[in-house]
Amino acid sequence: MDVAAPPLVELSAVTVRYGKFLALDGLSLTARAGEIYGFLGRNGAGKTTTMRVLMGVLEPVAGEIRLFGESMKRVPVSIKRRIGYVSQEQNFYPWMNAEQLGRFVGAFYPTWDEAEYGRLLQVLDIPPRRRAAELSGGTRTKLGLALALAPRPPLLLLDEPTTGLDPVARREFNDLVVAMVAERGVTAFFSSHLVDDVESIATRVGIIQAGRMRIEGKVGELMSRVRRVKSAPDFALPSEFHRVRDNVWEAEPEVWAAAAWSAETVVETLPLEEIFLAYARTDAVLSSAA
Repeated sequence: MDVAAPPLVELSAVTVRYGKFLALDGLSLTARAGEIYGFLGRNGAGKTTTMRVLMGVLEPVAGEIRLFGESMKRVPVSIKRRIGYVSQEQNFYPWMNAEQLGRFVGAFYPTWDEAEYGRLLQVLDIPPRRRAAELSGGTRTKLGLALALAPRPPLLLLDEPTTGLDPVARREFNDLVVAMVAERGVTAFFSSHLVDDVESIATRVGIIQAGRMRIEGKVGELMSRVRRVKSAPDFALPSEFHRVRDNVWEAEPEVWAAAAWSAETVVETLPLEEIFLAYARTDAVLSSAA
């Protein structure tokens, strides 16, 4: 993907409260056109609240939302129609089949493409006349994807869509998302707590904890910025290093390259899962967030 692609989704210092509970605490993130943005966080970190903001269900008490280059306080219906959404639970009318659901959902979208919906049902191997109540979890999720893609939206929001699926169904769904993004040029915002899913398909990753963005970038960039340092107890790192938790530290790649290490110090590169666990733990140092 072209790194110069324009931002399609931007949140700047977005704050959301549920009564006294601070769900999003100045959250900022950027997803660019044509990429798969992996939004990682543990349960309760603020992922679903972020999705509700992007879908216009919630209006932040502070901060700015920018979608498709337009600034807004709350996402209007005209913008919602340009967004495809797949949730972790597919709540279809159980007596409807895929054809009936297509006619029902299509009535809400001026850009609904009936021919494309029929093609997607074939490509995704979804029985068009079997009732939703009779479909497996994996097939229901694929049906949700077909319904989301049929209006040909430029933005696809995926809210933990593979939760509860078996490994084969998860892999099939993730492969479909990658293929559709490549074929359509859409932007996919993929929310999950499953690191393997995100790492296998995401162009860029953002890790949220306690309603704040902890770190954001390509997987390789995150691995070059966050490392484990094993050293003597009295060894002090320069001020350019920020502790994430325990012996996991964050710094810019050039800072790591220029650092002078003692002979007994060991610096380890971490996989994405270890980076996620370091930031997602409740004892991580929140003040070190970028």
